[in-house]
Amino acid sequence: MQPFLTETGIAAPFLAANVDTDVIMPKQFLKGIDRNGLDRGVFFDLRFAASGAPNPEFVLNQAPWQQARFLVVGPNFGCGSSREHAVWGLKQLGIRALIGSSFAGIFFDNCQRNGVLLIQLAEAEVKDIGQWVSTPDSAELSIDLEQQQIVLHDGRCIAFEIDQLRKQALLLGLDAIGSTLQRTEQIRAFEARYLQAHPWVA
Repeated sequence: MQPFLTETGIAAPFLAANVDTDVIMPKQFLKGIDRNGLDRGVFFDLRFAASGAPNPEFVLNQAPWQQARFLVVGPNFGCGSSREHAVWGLKQLGIRALIGSSFAGIFFDNCQRNGVLLIQLAEAEVKDIGQWVSTPDSAELSIDLEQQQIVLHDGRCIAFEIDQLRKQALLLGLDAIGSTLQRTEQIRAFEARYLQAHPWVA
């Protein structure tokens, strides 16, 4: 996975509550045998009209938010089914982080496993950031994971908390397997002790 250190880019406001994974990645995009093309499926029914043309009313089709690297989202984002395709699609679309007040549990874990940073803040802070980035001239922000802060276009810094194991995995670009392999020597030492105590297992 790509390490997450300091990222700067456009943040798009999408503050609707209870956006589920079927909205993020509709079921018709789950038919493939690989992950290719999932970026087109992200928010498909919102991004595109019935004719297939881009919906000009949707924020991700508007300048400058069509280049968004971050989403500022409403509460309980990612609820519904556990489809990991939703996270794969967001990542393919170029989304590196989501800023919100609460996220569905499985969606939260899927983001972590795929290198998408989730930042949880108080709902009032999320609304303030969402309002701030809703103006094109102030839509850009930076996220410094090492320092655990969001830096808005006017220089304001907003601190956030994150589990330290999740933080280190994102900083190093490690998925679950990569994180486990960080402990290779400990695993081998355990195996040696276990086989010595239980020789009949070998």
